[in-house]
Amino acid sequence: MQTGREFAQASGGVVVASLVGAIICFTTTGALAEGPLKFPGGKLEPIKWSELAGWTADDHLAALAAYQTSCQALLKIRRTDERGELSAALSNVCRKAANLQPQDTETARAFFEQNFQPVRIGRLGETEGLLTGYFEPIVAGSRFPTPEFHVPLYRRPRDLVAAGYKPGSVAFPSKGGRIGRRNENNELVPYHDRGAIEAGALDGQRLEICWLRGPFDLLAIQLEGSGRVILEDGTPLRVSFDSHNGYPYSSIERVFIDRNLLPRNAISPQGIRDWMAAHPDEAAKARAANRSYVFFRVTGLTNEGEPVGAQGVPLTPGRSIAVDRVHGYGTPFFIEADLPIEGRKLASPFRRLMIAQDTGSAIVGTARADLYWGAGDEAGRIAGRIRHPGRFVMLLPRELDIAAAGRESPLPKPKNAALEVKKQDGKGKANYANAGASATGRQQPSRPPNTKIAVLEVGKQDGKGKANSANAGASATGRRKPSPPPNTKIVALEAGKQDGKGNGKTDNAGASATGQRQPKPAPRSKTAEIEATKQNGKGKTDSANARETAAGGKQKSSLVPTSKTPAIDKAKRRPPTPARMAERRQAAPTRKSDRS
Repeated sequence: MQTGREFAQASGGVVVASLVGAIICFTTTGALAEGPLKFPGGKLEPIKWSELAGWTADDHLAALAAYQTSCQALLKIRRTDERGELSAALSNVCRKAANLQPQDTETARAFFEQNFQPVRIGRLGETEGLLTGYFEPIVAGSRFPTPEFHVPLYRRPRDLVAAGYKPGSVAFPSKGGRIGRRNENNELVPYHDRGAIEAGALDGQRLEICWLRGPFDLLAIQLEGSGRVILEDGTPLRVSFDSHNGYPYSSIERVFIDRNLLPRNAISPQGIRDWMAAHPDEAAKARAANRSYVFFRVTGLTNEGEPVGAQGVPLTPGRSIAVDRVHGYGTPFFIEADLPIEGRKLASPFRRLMIAQDTGSAIVGTARADLYWGAGDEAGRIAGRIRHPGRFVMLLPRELDIAAAGRESPLPKPKNAALEVKKQDGKGKANYANAGASATGRQQPSRPPNTKIAVLEVGKQDGKGKANSANAGASATGRRKPSPPPNTKIVALEAGKQDGKGNGKTDNAGASATGQRQPKPAPRSKTAEIEATKQNGKGKTDSANARETAAGGKQKSSLVPTSKTPAIDKAKRRPPTPARMAERRQAAPTRKSDRS
């Protein structure tokens, strides 16, 4: 039975891309394909058994019984080189389980722990997957149409074809592929949709398996993908999914909400059934909005046992799940969730080992499962309440090399800020703010500029030491920052190395360091300027100006010129004598005022 969530459920989803090396990403072909184990768009994280909440409290005897049912089908498959790695490994474990008859749950648990390794699985960027529920409806029916039983349950039409499949083939795609019918020119055209079929497009083709009481009973069986019809003489008729008309499913509940046919809090299976019975004409239009239509085949004439899943084995209520086709049938999954099993408003812990035995076209994603609850109204009520997030742990055979699969497709890691700074264009000039944004996926608040980076900017830009220190701070943070107090060393470099000639002006150096033009200082005497530009013959700036710039980037209104001669005289001072005073007067230069 391919769960008829086939068309009913949308894959859900959304949040961690871990930097831990144990997480392995699989991004290409499916698990059953030839070659290494891979899961498209998924991540695997090996964990310990002790990390599974509720693992030891589960009924492992019941889980082992469901697993051994899957093993019966797996061991019947002829081994070939084309079989997938996971399927082959599961078959090897099944051989060990074939004759196992444990008497207690501890022994059954030991079997799983010795032969499997727990691996948390999910879609990239998500920590949880989506869980829904399904069941086998039990409805009344008749072999012949009557005023009470007037809705036909159809088998596959003879003119329904799928590209790549032989007409009448047992295999039929549950999703994807081109599905339709051949017209008079042998062209594949879309098949009749629900509205056309309910209007009589298939009348007279003798396709009726039986007749149901109302359209809602048909919708329920089509939704679940299987059903049990109790005929008028009490004979049970088991039917299961066979094919569909190629249109995507549209939820009837969504139609009711969008068209305001019922208040949102009144939408339930019984509420929809009652509304359809009271408004037959409007109900037909609402159903026609879902163009998808499912066809069935008879699978048994018994009231015992459970429906057969897509793996070909009877499902086990509370232990069987339908999963994406990327997974191998017979794979055990430990599900952790809080589900409203006892009532709509009461969620209880659900920690249970489940076995993948079914599939469906709407069951899409590595962490997506439909939980089978059994047959009848009570199972239907439980299934109808479940649409909840859950955590998935897949049990993989120990013989599989998960690390090798990880080397095939490593996890895409967020860029590390340190690596970004060190390796960008090989020069260590990466923007720290941008590196932080890259690692987190959003813009980070800028950090204070690093003095060392600013010095490197000043000293290395185009090899001439011409960098503006304020711009260096902006470069380090990724945006323009209020300038910090400039470093005296930077000011000295700025003044002393501009264009390699020592011609930098001290007032411009202060402006460069602070990021704004400084007030022009008061005029200085020519002697002071000569002293400032020729000290030691190396173009060193006036130390007083450098101190003022470092203290706050503000120039004082005037500068007191200093002379080199008084400092030398002070160092060499001797007691004056009348003879030496006369010598000094003769050697003193003539000032302008003296020449007038």
